Amino acid sequence: MHAKLTRMKTIDSERLALAERFVWSSARVLERRRFERLFRAGAAAPVLTALRAYQNADGGFGHAIEPDFRGPISQPLGADIALRLLEELGEHDSAIVDGVVSFVIANTTADGGVPNVLPSAKAFPRAPWWEPASDDPDGSLYPTASLAGVLHALRIEHRWLEGADRFCWDALGRLLEQAGQATERVQRIGVAYQARAALVFLDRVADRARAEQAAVDLGRALSSAGLISASESAETAPLTFAHAPDTLARRWFDDALIEKQLDDLIAAQAADGGWTVPWPIWAPVTELEWRGVLTVESLKTLRAYGRLTTR
Repeated sequence: MHAKLTRMKTIDSERLALAERFVWSSARVLERRRFERLFRAGAAAPVLTALRAYQNADGGFGHAIEPDFRGPISQPLGADIALRLLEELGEHDSAIVDGVVSFVIANTTADGGVPNVLPSAKAFPRAPWWEPASDDPDGSLYPTASLAGVLHALRIEHRWLEGADRFCWDALGRLLEQAGQATERVQRIGVAYQARAALVFLDRVADRARAEQAAVDLGRALSSAGLISASESAETAPLTFAHAPDTLARRWFDDALIEKQLDDLIAAQAADGGWTVPWPIWAPVTELEWRGVLTVESLKTLRAYGRLTTR
């Protein structure tokens, strides 16, 4: 007797249309344009137009491009989001790239990194976790590593990257130690975010042998510390690290675990077509904005793993 084959769960045309309805009814213009581009063969230009609306005269990005910071001023995480969206588009926009580089240079600390949150954020409404580390913060692996990684992916050559690369390699070594010492939930989430930024760097930096070994070491450190979990929190779930099959973090997990995670991600689509926010909501507007972002990102992950079966 042959074992009964289990049909793989997918997002079909009907479920994609439901997600699209949610995006049109509830998401920001930026996510609407991204959805069009990614899933309806839309043009890149409208996404760039929507993205430029968040850019400031200093070259950085604000205006709640990261929904949990409501201020208009530029912050490093805003610049990180902008560069990642350029990579998603497969476009090189000089005004955006040059502006971001100018902004990060102006805000690079003596250690070669960029702070996670600048002290200027204190003047504006923000989530509790958007608190600057100090009035004179050091550089942080998150977002320095992802900024540097995407600039490498965009084939940008700039002297800033030399110092940023050194900072990232050094900070990666420290992160391995921090993983084993993280006992409080806030610490554990902080390490997870740094690890995810580090993976952006490791997936794109030119020194592939060093990057692959660093990814192995990072995966072992996170696993040993219990910082990769399908149940503890959304920040430590396997797919937050291995969001696509060609990432270094995908090697950390066996096929069965990834397939179960993908099934769970599909099952998490809400009745209104969108995906929900798994962290605390501190201001009503942020819930719908984040849901739009998470809906697009969830669909991207599912398509990358062959779980989007529309035609």
